[in-house]
Amino acid sequence: MLTCFIRYQIDPTKRALFEEYARNWGQAIPRNGAGLIGYYAPHEGSSTLAYGVYTIPSLAAYETYRARLAEDPIGKANYDFAIQEKFILREDRTFLKLASTPHGAQK
Repeated sequence: MLTCFIRYQIDPTKRALFEEYARNWGQAIPRNGAGLIGYYAPHEGSSTLAYGVYTIPSLAAYETYRARLAEDPIGKANYDFAIQEKFILREDRTFLKLASTPHGAQK
């Protein structure tokens, strides 16, 4: 299982728009094949950093998921919403695998 971390740089004056964007992904991501952990908007500290986090079984599954998401009505509308409103200034995506075992577990 891979975990995708999306780091967003957002316009701090448009945080409410990012939060709407996040709620929309809350519907579209799970129904298209990824395990949404959550979207996180700024609260304290940096006013420009936000994150999206979800799991996917493999990079091959990711490609299938992305194609489905691009055809999903909410997904398409959300992509368009972000472009139109310009609240995302930068987006970086990385895939990580869990390297630790649960606390106290022995191998």
